[in-house]
Amino acid sequence: MSDVTVSSFPALSSMNALWQARYGIRPPAGALPESPVARSLMTHRSVRAFSPAPLPDGVVEAAVAAAQSASTSCNLQAWSVIAVRDPARRARLAKIAGDQDFIAQAPLFLAWIADLSRLEHVGQAQGRALPGADCLDTFLGAVMDTAFAAQNAAATFESYGLGIVYVGGVRNQPEAIATELGLPARTFAVFGMSVGYPDRKKPTAIRPRLPQHAVLHAEQYDPAAANDRATIAAYDERLRAARAAQGQPALGWSESVVARLGDIKALHGREHLPQVLRTLGFMLGEA
Repeated sequence: MSDVTVSSFPALSSMNALWQARYGIRPPAGALPESPVARSLMTHRSVRAFSPAPLPDGVVEAAVAAAQSASTSCNLQAWSVIAVRDPARRARLAKIAGDQDFIAQAPLFLAWIADLSRLEHVGQAQGRALPGADCLDTFLGAVMDTAFAAQNAAATFESYGLGIVYVGGVRNQPEAIATELGLPARTFAVFGMSVGYPDRKKPTAIRPRLPQHAVLHAEQYDPAAANDRATIAAYDERLRAARAAQGQPALGWSESVVARLGDIKALHGREHLPQVLRTLGFMLGEA
């Protein structure tokens, strides 16, 4: 059977099995209630090797409809998405985003855009200046709107048996991305998303996450639970084993955090985002 007709991520046997795959232990309160939505979300894994098979007709439109069904701050709907199918453009984007070959390989690349340009044009059409558009909170709202929308789209793609991976590398060179995509002032590519059928010759697995007691707090934030060294050390070991099993460097979470944030050069230019955002038309200040 073809990649188009078969889900590339076969469902595990139960919600409990998905929990076990994600956390390495059984659910603490017995059997989890079954839910097709939760099952699909818990099956997520990032895909970086794609089949050349095209996406079925209508899938992109369904995903964008789901994206537009996401919550949006004050109904501003301050986001746009650019679908890039042209192989030459995907190859250029792959280069700009850190030589990530899967961007060129996947049949679809989506650039998710925080978009205040459209709102500015609404103000102009009404003959009104929009000083509130220059506030940091408005920019944050646009970024959140973009993220909410994209995650709805990601879940939709995965429900059709497709795989996705988010691409933060578009923030390495925001101005080059803006030029390639023809972005106007007051727009910013928050992240990209490669979409396609996973290459079955290069399977991926569910990656372990921090245990819930490190992230789920009751009533007030619990620093002891969030920062428990034994919990983090145990998670480091699980992640090392999972990465080694996938043929990846056996790095723990703690090592990854330090590698990413312990040297400013590891941000690949993103440390300059405040200045770049102002160049792109975002003031990020008080009204």
